Amino acid sequence: MTTAPIGPMEECVAVETDEEREERNSATDVMKAMNRNALIEDLNRNFVAMAITKSHFNWKKKRPNINLCCLNLSFPQKRAKGQFLFFKVCEHLNLMEKDYFGLFYMDNHAQTCWLDPTKDIKRQIRNNNWQFVFNVKFYPPDPSLLTEDITRYLLCLQLREDVASGRLPCSFVTHALLGSYTLQAEFGDHEPDQPRTLGLGQLTFAPNQNKDMEEKILELHKSLRGMTPAQADAQFLENAKKLSMYGVDLHHAKDSEGVDIMLGVCANGLLVYKDRLRINRFAWPKILKISYKRNNFYIKIRPGETEQFESTVGFKLQNHRCAKRLWKVCVENHSFFSPTKARFLTLGSKFRYSGRTQAQTRTASSLIDRPAPNFQRTSSKRISRSLDGGNTHTHLDRGLSDISEDDDLGDPASPRAPWLDGNGDSEPGVLMTAQTITSESLCTTTTTHITKTLKGGLSETRIEKRIVITGDCDIDHDQALAQAIKEAKEQHPDMSVTRVVVHKETELAEEED
Repeated sequence: MTTAPIGPMEECVAVETDEEREERNSATDVMKAMNRNALIEDLNRNFVAMAITKSHFNWKKKRPNINLCCLNLSFPQKRAKGQFLFFKVCEHLNLMEKDYFGLFYMDNHAQTCWLDPTKDIKRQIRNNNWQFVFNVKFYPPDPSLLTEDITRYLLCLQLREDVASGRLPCSFVTHALLGSYTLQAEFGDHEPDQPRTLGLGQLTFAPNQNKDMEEKILELHKSLRGMTPAQADAQFLENAKKLSMYGVDLHHAKDSEGVDIMLGVCANGLLVYKDRLRINRFAWPKILKISYKRNNFYIKIRPGETEQFESTVGFKLQNHRCAKRLWKVCVENHSFFSPTKARFLTLGSKFRYSGRTQAQTRTASSLIDRPAPNFQRTSSKRISRSLDGGNTHTHLDRGLSDISEDDDLGDPASPRAPWLDGNGDSEPGVLMTAQTITSESLCTTTTTHITKTLKGGLSETRIEKRIVITGDCDIDHDQALAQAIKEAKEQHPDMSVTRVVVHKETELAEEED
């Protein structure tokens, strides 16, 4: 994983002067004074901000100090294990659902390695460059089952970084949709008098971000009025989890014929990609054994219904270290996402997954009994008027749209995703079908217009309902509008309301001669 440079690492020194000691103590006091929000602010910028540096200490005193951005940690002994450091980080973040996260570092061969909580930190880091990154280790298949908002927020920060860096590819449509939820979560409702570039210049939404994408993000952002930051995070996660590469950890490899492929490890199993296409999938329940020898990586597959014997599939990695790293990742993912504490045959290796499974984590999360953690979204420059009791604009004309994107076989990373398009000025498409349904009651006339069009490879179904209230009937317009929205959602649960526009008109009947 590519990380942003955070600054030069401090080197160990044998002695220090009184001035240096005084300067170091002063810096330590300043770092201790910083609160948790400062750390989350760094996380918000690039979710990498967990830079831990090995600062001056005397091993004879057995009290090494580690600086974690604005967090200063003092180790009680030089043989402190990785679990101590990780728990200190989670404690500072006030994070209780910590099993989905971890700390990783770069080894001497520029390979990312997860900090083993059961081993001494000193034995895992072979140089003086003590730099760790706080990161999501296990991507939850259903983020809505997370208990606390702060956990979902940290997961959102990670996914924003994954999308912006290209590690989580998605289509133009999905980039715009996720970007609109990001703007809503960080800046609140769109206000007509605010600069159009507010927020866009501070956030990166895609590796190939351009003006067209920013225009679409702004357009979708306007339709999210009234959505709270927590709701925007939830919608962001709901759409991100549907991406084909969500939570997939990729490793370069070659198949038995020497063809370059990518092996992806995720919650569901081991995936095989060739030329950006997924060509095979081995679910965890189908894998009986996983092993490696030198630079070869093997999985033993359970026989199918029509097969009698087990089969072994082998892959060749760059070197022995890469094969072992892939094996470790597979063991940890298989153990975490298994319903029970099952594990592969590990032969002579001492490596074991020591954490809780996802099922155990969910059980522990359900027992959390504390007030919601108070954390600050430091990118937010203002509080939207619709969220603090101020006046909001009310509109009529309610439209529901659901655009499904046809998957391009040349790019499996362009999943189906909804495009909340509330603008009727888009390019015309090829009309496939059209249907109009009219129903009347004593005081209302409801016209439902259903159209299906094909535009640029996108199949769009748009349902537009116009409700006209006439006469002198005593009607609660707010209640009628709320009821109409509720009925629309119940009738079309797989679609989204993109616009609600209210027009109040008074028509004077012409007098007859």
